[in-house]
Amino acid sequence: MGRRLAALLVERGHTVRALVRPGSAGRLPPGCQIVTGDALRGLTYAAQIAPADTFVHLVGVAHPSPSKAADFLRVDLASVEHAIPAAVTAGIAHFIYVSVAQPAPVMLAYVAARARAESLIRESGLPHTILRPWYVVGPGRWWPLALLPAYWAAGLLPPTRAGARRRGLVTLGQMLRALVFAVEHPSHGARILGVPEIRGLAW
Repeated sequence: MGRRLAALLVERGHTVRALVRPGSAGRLPPGCQIVTGDALRGLTYAAQIAPADTFVHLVGVAHPSPSKAADFLRVDLASVEHAIPAAVTAGIAHFIYVSVAQPAPVMLAYVAARARAESLIRESGLPHTILRPWYVVGPGRWWPLALLPAYWAAGLLPPTRAGARRRGLVTLGQMLRALVFAVEHPSHGARILGVPEIRGLAW
């Protein structure tokens, strides 16, 4: 998602500084300014953020599963703990964070780590946009489409309608549109984009 978002923002005329680990700069799309550092050590990149007005946080454990509960704290939450003071010091005016739909009956450790990260962002006082997808359908991740009939049925029943809407599927394209929207229409307070809002945004 990060590479695709960076390419879109560059195409739309934005200056993009992208944080990468040493040796990974070749994975960035053309036109990005490279910031080499460690997302879990804010001091390695904090001085390279400014001048900037928006901070987009996309760090997280790949392929989340219940077996990775400790990693959600070590990576997902810790990266936000380091990003917030770095963003505040750099004078960031808008912090964008990809969280997860909540509450949810599964992936409890993942949801808890993301919810805690949201709390830290709110407590920081940074104007922010939080996106709450549940599952992003994209290349190599098409199997959830088989669940669409179950989502349709759950959406018809009053007891399950709200949960089905909150934890619906979104496509990678929809997520990218929502992220570009958040960048180009910054919140001046606190804004949450859930699944219905992510689906409804257009270019």
